[in-house]
Amino acid sequence: MSLLSELPGYRLMRRLCRVAAALLCLSALLGALPAQAETIRELASFAGVRDNQLVGYGLVVGLDNSGDQTTQAPFTTQSLANMLSQLGVTVPPGTNMQLRNVAAVMVTAELPPFARPGQRIDVVVSSIGNARSLRNGTLLMTPLKGVDGEIYAIAQGNLLVGGAAAAAAGGSSVQVNHQASGRIARGATVEREVALALGGDDGRLELELREADFGTAQRVVNAINIEFRRVVASARNSRVIALEGPLEDDDRVRFIARIESLRVTPGDAPARVVINSRTGSVVMNRAVTLGRAAVAHGNLSIVIDTENRVSQPPPFSGGQTVVVPDSKISIEQQPGTLRLVEGAELGEVVRALNALGVNAQDLMSILEALKAAGALRAELEVI
Repeated sequence: MSLLSELPGYRLMRRLCRVAAALLCLSALLGALPAQAETIRELASFAGVRDNQLVGYGLVVGLDNSGDQTTQAPFTTQSLANMLSQLGVTVPPGTNMQLRNVAAVMVTAELPPFARPGQRIDVVVSSIGNARSLRNGTLLMTPLKGVDGEIYAIAQGNLLVGGAAAAAAGGSSVQVNHQASGRIARGATVEREVALALGGDDGRLELELREADFGTAQRVVNAINIEFRRVVASARNSRVIALEGPLEDDDRVRFIARIESLRVTPGDAPARVVINSRTGSVVMNRAVTLGRAAVAHGNLSIVIDTENRVSQPPPFSGGQTVVVPDSKISIEQQPGTLRLVEGAELGEVVRALNALGVNAQDLMSILEALKAAGALRAELEVI
């Protein structure tokens, strides 16, 4: 045994080295874990498991003098007369019913998958006439039909309308939120179920990705096959994945639940800039970058200069040496010579333009020009 090993400082240094090595190993293990992994339930759904839209026409009664003006909405009185006739009440022909506590409405709902008769679903009631408010109204029995014309649910109940409204005799009024639509929680009863075959007789299932991506599809296939230790999944294309499932219903439910709980890291989204021409909104993801370009918009001159710097972590920190681009952007309002260096991020340009006071319309024009010039490395989508 050497004399160096007998020194107390040497033993302390060895312990510190062991701790540092353990921290480095832990950092490496944490770095190897998948980042931003999501469950397959969030990335995909099984074919056939979907909601169905329902719609119906009905009447809301009990309004406080805020319903349809029957002279301007004659369909309201026609609907009321037809309903009264079905209840045994005959309205003499030519009767001019001046009603202000009745409103014609459209009722919409979503029928969830595997819904059975007797279950309750929520409905949304919206006025189609000139009613001012549906507050405190009651929806009369309204059949809800699917796209095939069949009745799948019956809606009825008291409306819940958010907000408030008030008016004075002189014509002044104030309103908070929209008063011409409301909601009835569990306001419809399911009367007919939608036939749904979860997989074929041979047990084959189809898993459909919400966003088509070849990389994500391959990762999902690999995760499923590794989980079951055999080949049960195969990708048909960038969206559809075929599965070899069990034949029994109970085993098939366990099979689906096991797949939905698996965690997969989706592929990186492509660089994209979305422009809403109606509202002037501009949204981009982090993958958007700019190539070599010079921009002059009106009397604005933009210069982008990027310098790569090396970031060195401290010793035993477990970090990595990375190259960090340092972008400098200057904007002048007088015309001048433009010189740009490739590699600047688009976010820096947008922040500089916003600080200068460039409006959304000018920003959209600049982005479209950059895309046309080939400097915007992203998909430009106008909605």
